[in-house]
Amino acid sequence: MSAATHTPAQAHAAPGMPPELAPDFPPSNPPSKPYAPSPHGMYLRHFGLRTAPFGITPDPAFFYPGNTRGELLDALLYAVTQGEGIIKLTGEVGSGKTMLCRMLAERLPPHVDVLYLLNPSLAPDEVLHAIAAELGLALDERRADAVLRALHGELINRHAAGRQVLLLAEEAQAMPIDTLEALRLLTNLETASHKLLQIVLFGQPELQRTLDLPQLRQLKERITHSFTAPRLPPALLNDYLACRLTAAGRAAPLLFTPAALRQLARTSQGIVRRINILADKALLAAYADDAQHIAARHMLLAIADSSFRPAPWHPGKLLAGALIALMLLLAAALLWQWWAPGRSGATATTGVTKTAATMLAAAAARTAPLAPPTTTASTQASTPAALPQMPASAPAPLLDSSLAESHIWLARQGAQQLTLHIANLPATDTAAAEAFLQQARLAIGLHDLHVFRLPGAALADASKEAQERRLEGAAASAAPRLAFVYGSFADLASAKAVWARLAGASQQKILLSNIDHIRTEMKTIVVENPRRGAP
Repeated sequence: MSAATHTPAQAHAAPGMPPELAPDFPPSNPPSKPYAPSPHGMYLRHFGLRTAPFGITPDPAFFYPGNTRGELLDALLYAVTQGEGIIKLTGEVGSGKTMLCRMLAERLPPHVDVLYLLNPSLAPDEVLHAIAAELGLALDERRADAVLRALHGELINRHAAGRQVLLLAEEAQAMPIDTLEALRLLTNLETASHKLLQIVLFGQPELQRTLDLPQLRQLKERITHSFTAPRLPPALLNDYLACRLTAAGRAAPLLFTPAALRQLARTSQGIVRRINILADKALLAAYADDAQHIAARHMLLAIADSSFRPAPWHPGKLLAGALIALMLLLAAALLWQWWAPGRSGATATTGVTKTAATMLAAAAARTAPLAPPTTTASTQASTPAALPQMPASAPAPLLDSSLAESHIWLARQGAQQLTLHIANLPATDTAAAEAFLQQARLAIGLHDLHVFRLPGAALADASKEAQERRLEGAAASAAPRLAFVYGSFADLASAKAVWARLAGASQQKILLSNIDHIRTEMKTIVVENPRRGAP
């Protein structure tokens, strides 16, 4: 028998071993179609994949740049290269923080030396020794003060050599308070113009609550950039799956039916790790069914085989869309009275009430409930009564408290958080604003509704860069105004999903804006007229 006709078993036979005793190994993969070893190998060939597309180990080859992840990575790179202060990134369990950490380390410039702090439970002295070990210093038997001196010397030497040292600390929410304070003290190591050590903290939302403790206020002040890893909205789920499948070698699109996507979105709640686990199990179920697409029953089998359960249903979610529509209706009623003061109250109220019935019926009939961005409305909606006629000089306690609370809320938001601009009023019309807030409080509460006193010329006088940041613009008013905004959204897809529904149900023009734009306008009012009484 010639070499060209050897069977796979004969090819693996040891010299001198009879072919019939050779182990029965499967043939190797041809070089043109490499298949990575994987426990998921049983379905790889079936779907035309080189490797498992939905592994939970963060692999930079599977990085998904959508859902603002690409922009978030660029922002992290920019913040690190500035070399100042401490950077913080928070996100839910499984939201992709470790993937962003890996991508950051991979894309850093060559002159940056990356250190990892993977054990969050270390004591302060142990942290110093761990960092020293990452720098290649053998200081196991040294006291903490000696370790700190050695670290300082090593960092100075690297800075003199043109190197930048970056410490990536994962699971920072689990760090003891004393350890976090020790990290802050390390940022005191600096030259006359540069920090010798840059720190990025990756953690779950509990990290922010820890940083809010009084004993950590100094550390909190050192944080120059704060970012949030958003959940994946249902609108981007199919795009995310396609991205992973393409990276795994799939040449043609693999169909996930709309019903399967709905099941996946509901059960995963936008957490990418859950998405990966469920999608992987759904592929296995489809392979067992000899199917070339992922149907709802395959996804249901995956869900049944996991510990995840769909988010609990409650009536508040069904009412959420109607409540937000009602809020916009109140804004319309307010502006109706302002624009047409000559109309009788009865005429205006009748027109608004008829519109209310139509809008609320349309909102309640939607099959996909709309949840508010930060809280779920729980109060019952009712048809708005006529807005009370109040003298312009009447006190406005609700407006005053809302202005102050909105100012505090604004300070806590990230610069690129998005919000919906739902209405404007003249700043002098405090009576109408007070009435609007009273009605809105009865309908939906004021937790997600915020009001700011802004100068009329802010949009016209703002820099070109500030105007470009605005996602949807509005003509500037000649006089100072009260601007009403709703909600806080981490990504454009989530904001536009809500905006699209509200814009379709309201006659008012709803605008998308961001927190940075509002802050720019707030600064303008302080500079132009510091006595105006901005909150």
